[in-house]
Amino acid sequence: MAHHNGPRKKTRYKFKKDLRRRGILPVTLLIQKFEDGQKVHIVCEPSTQKGMPHHRFHGKTGTIIGRRGRAWILSIKDGNSTKTVISRPQHLRAQQISL
Repeated sequence: MAHHNGPRKKTRYKFKKDLRRRGILPVTLLIQKFEDGQKVHIVCEPSTQKGMPHHRFHGKTGTIIGRRGRAWILSIKDGNSTKTVISRPQHLRAQQISL
């Protein structure tokens, strides 16, 4: 029997990119800097598998609590518990502050 329980299971539509967004990523996504305590959105970039958080956290908002190598450590509220997620910067978007 085949094995059907990989990390990208049931993500066919969740990780699909728009036609005009396909191709090489801009370098600015790779060199993003965040401050501790800053709020960021997790938006998984499907063209880069390295450092991608679990698809359960796609679309969630978390708080930066530190850095580990090239990746950022986030604290995310998941139900009644707080989870720690490690993600690379190309999978993160800074939250826009609206006044």
